[in-house]
Amino acid sequence: MTREYPPEIYGGAGVHVGFLVPRLRELIDVDVHCFGAPREDAVAHQPAPGLTSANTALRALSVDLSMTDAASSVDLVHSHTWYANLAGHLAGLLHGVPHVVTAHSLEPRRPWKAEQLGGGYRLSSWVERTAYEAAAAVIAVSDGMRADVLSCYPALDPERVHVVRNGIDTDAYRPVAETDALRALGVDPERPIVAFVGRITRQKGVAHLVAAAHHLDPDAQLVLCAGAPDTPEIGEEVGRAVAELAAVRPGVFWVQRMLEQAEIRQVLTHAAVFVCPSVYEPLGIVNLEAMACGTAVVASDVGGIPEVVAHGETGLLVPLDEQDPTAFQRGLADEVNALLADPARAEAMGAAGRRRAVTEFSWAGVAEQTVSVYRAALTG
Repeated sequence: MTREYPPEIYGGAGVHVGFLVPRLRELIDVDVHCFGAPREDAVAHQPAPGLTSANTALRALSVDLSMTDAASSVDLVHSHTWYANLAGHLAGLLHGVPHVVTAHSLEPRRPWKAEQLGGGYRLSSWVERTAYEAAAAVIAVSDGMRADVLSCYPALDPERVHVVRNGIDTDAYRPVAETDALRALGVDPERPIVAFVGRITRQKGVAHLVAAAHHLDPDAQLVLCAGAPDTPEIGEEVGRAVAELAAVRPGVFWVQRMLEQAEIRQVLTHAAVFVCPSVYEPLGIVNLEAMACGTAVVASDVGGIPEVVAHGETGLLVPLDEQDPTAFQRGLADEVNALLADPARAEAMGAAGRRRAVTEFSWAGVAEQTVSVYRAALTG
C-alpha cells in the first residue's frame, strides 16, 4: 500500500517501492494498491468524489478507505508513508492480518509539513502514531531512522523495529559516457559541475545549497534538478534565491521539470561533486544514486546519511547546526571547493562510492530481508 508507484513517483518512498516490488515478486505473491491513475501492475485508488476540494490529508484518508476494502484476501499488508498507513492499519483490523510499516520519514521530525498540509498535519501525525504503535513490525531504512522511531514512539517494543536499508539498482544508475542531455540543458560537460537532485522542500535543504553557492569556485557550474515544491510559497522563495545567485555568478542551471532516468544518469555521472544538503534524511537514496554513478558526495551529517556516505572515502560530511545555518552553508561550500580543487581525490571517492553501492546496497538483499520481516510478523 503506497501513495507513489511507477510511473507516478516524486520522492524516495516511491523509488523504494518501485524497485522493491519486482524483487519481492521473485519471492512471494504481491498485490500493489496505490494512489493515482490506473496501472497494469497495480490497483489504483482515487479520493472520494465528494472530497475533491477537501484538505489534502482528508482526501488521502478517503483513498485509504478504498484500499482497506480492497485488501480482503491477503495474508499481510505493508504500507509506506502516512498517506497509506491508515489503509494498512484498518486493513489489519478489518481482515485480521498483520500490518508492516516501512518508516521512510517521521511526521514529528518534519514540522514544516504544516505549511503544506495545514490542519491536515495533525491528521497525518495521528495516523502515523496510530499505525506505528499498532503495527506487527516496523521497518526502518537506517539505524538512525530506527533510533528516531523509538524516540518518537516510545510505546513501541524495540524488538518490533527492524533495520532494512534502502537499496540501489546499479544497472539503472551507472556511469555513462553520453552528454547530450546535459548539452540540451545548456550545461557544458567539459567544465566542473556541482549537482543537486531533489524536491523543493524544507527537508532537502536546497535553500542552504543556493546560499552556499555564493561561495563556490566561480569556474564551477551549479545544476539544480529541483521541482515539485511543497507549497507555492517555498517555490517562490527558492526561485528568488536562485535568481539572486544567477545575477552574480554564471553557470547556474535550475531544471524544474522531472528528468528522465537517462537524463539523471548524465547529470550524476558528469558532476564533479553531488551535494545533499538535507536537514532531515532517514537514509537518502539520492546519495546512493550519485555514488552508483561514480560521483563523490558532499552531504549533511544527519539521519542515515553517514550509513551511506563514508566520510573521507566516498565523500565528505558536513555537520548541521540549525542554530547557525551560515556556518553550515560555508561548510558545504568549503568541502565542495576542496573536491573541485582536487579532481583526483574526487574521482577516487566516486570510484569507491560505486563499489560500495554495488557490494552493500542491492535490492535483492533488501527484498530477502523484507520477506524475513513478513515471516516473523506472520508467526509472531
